[in-house]
Parts: sequence; structure tokens; C-alpha cells
Amino acid sequence: MLRMLCGAVLTGIAMTMAASSAMAATATANMTVTITIQAQCLVQSANNLNFGTNGVITSNIDQATTIGVQCTSGQTYNVGLSAGAGAGATTAVRVMTGPASATINYAIYSDANRTQTWGTTIGTDTVSGTGNGAVQNINVYGRVPPQTTPAAGVYTDTVAVTVTY
Repeated sequence: MLRMLCGAVLTGIAMTMAASSAMAATATANMTVTITIQAQCLVQSANNLNFGTNGVITSNIDQATTIGVQCTSGQTYNVGLSAGAGAGATTAVRVMTGPASATINYAIYSDANRTQTWGTTIGTDTVSGTGNGAVQNINVYGRVPPQTTPAAGVYTDTVAVTVTY
């Protein structure tokens, strides 16, 4: 009796599985997956240019930093630096302002020899490049030349970084 019962159960299971397999059907289709990448550039970092702590300014004080630019691959770009916010500043002579509106002149260059001032005129005094999809670090060279040293204190300026593409 137990044998007959087991046989009946196994037969039922087999029939159920066969029926499920016989009733299963599939249909397939393809879907298209797309993305459109547009030309773009970002300023990923504009690191501070810090001339440190100094006393009387009797010789050049040189420092360097970097600007990180990220553009889509193959995208050409130009990086420009404004004259800054100091009163009377130009791209050739920028101005940091401190206590009682005292000032310190400085310059920003695109080359390590500090001969090419960095400004905003494309084709003249900007830095150009071609994006590769990753962040590209561009060196920035600064100099505080010898000058009459103003009162002690913190002197600052804000320079805008602009990427044109």
C-alpha cells in the first residue's frame, strides 16, 4: 500500500512538472540603451595660492598651485584668470588688500619662469588644452615682487577662474 501511495505521489509530481514545462513559453525583445554626452568642461578645483608668512619684502616671493579642469574627451578649452578684486588691479599687476586698505602687488603666470602673465584674453594670455575626460591639473605660478612693505596683517584677493569651451 505504501508502495502504491509513493508511486501515485511520484506520478503526480512528474505530471505537474511536465504540465508546467509544457505550459511555459517565452517571448524576447531587445531594448536600446543610450546616453548622449554633450561637450562640457568643469573647474574641479581651484587651489589657493598661498605666499606664506613673510616679513619685509626685499626679494621675489614665489609660490605655485594648480587648477583642476575636467572636459569631455577631445573638447578644446581655454582657462582664464581675472585681474582679481583688488582696487586698480590688472592681469599684469594684481592687488591683495589688507588692514586699512593697504595693498601688496603680485602677479600670476602660466609658466614656471614667470614670464607669461595669465589673463582672460583667449589666444593671448590664457592657457589652452584638450580634454581627455579626466581631471587635468594645470600649474599656476605666483610671484610677489620686492616692494615697499605695508603694515603687518593678512592680505587677500579673489581671482575668478573661467574655462571657455
